[in-house]
Amino acid sequence: MNKYPIVEISSEMIDEAKKLVEKVKVNRTIASKIDTLTGILGEFAFARYLYGDWKKNRVGKNKGEVDFDDIEIKTSAFPFRETLNLLVREDYAQKRKPPFYVQIIIDVKDKKASNIMPGTKAYIAGWATAKEVDNSPKCDFGSKLSSRGGYKCHFIQIKDLHPMDNFRKEYFAKHKKKI
Repeated sequence: MNKYPIVEISSEMIDEAKKLVEKVKVNRTIASKIDTLTGILGEFAFARYLYGDWKKNRVGKNKGEVDFDDIEIKTSAFPFRETLNLLVREDYAQKRKPPFYVQIIIDVKDKKASNIMPGTKAYIAGWATAKEVDNSPKCDFGSKLSSRGGYKCHFIQIKDLHPMDNFRKEYFAKHKKKI
């Protein structure tokens, strides 16, 4: 198994995320009871990974936009394994083309988890470009609530994503910032 950066989810992160759920909830197909919470915590974990501070996020200010400057965070709550996928809804991939998609897996004990506990690990699993997502296969993966999701997603297995050890270099080179 590859080595993945891990961010531990704190009780402070969970408390803040719960306050934001209603503000950022998107009216679309719900795949699990904790979809919105999972997404918020994924953005918090990525801010911690990239900037060293989970509070340097745009949650609540980025509705309808990419999550970070040129980066879309895709987060799932599942027991971690490398055969999970970066999933990008087909309709989303047609609307937006962020240069970077980053997959985060919040490592819950059960794939049908209904909450996320403090101390849960968030695996920063890897990244792909919009072009790589567009060229990936599509499938209806269903949801945690039923066997059909009603929409297709582009998918790339985690083990086939670019490793995070070169992400900062790629990202900051694009933005001409120092690492």
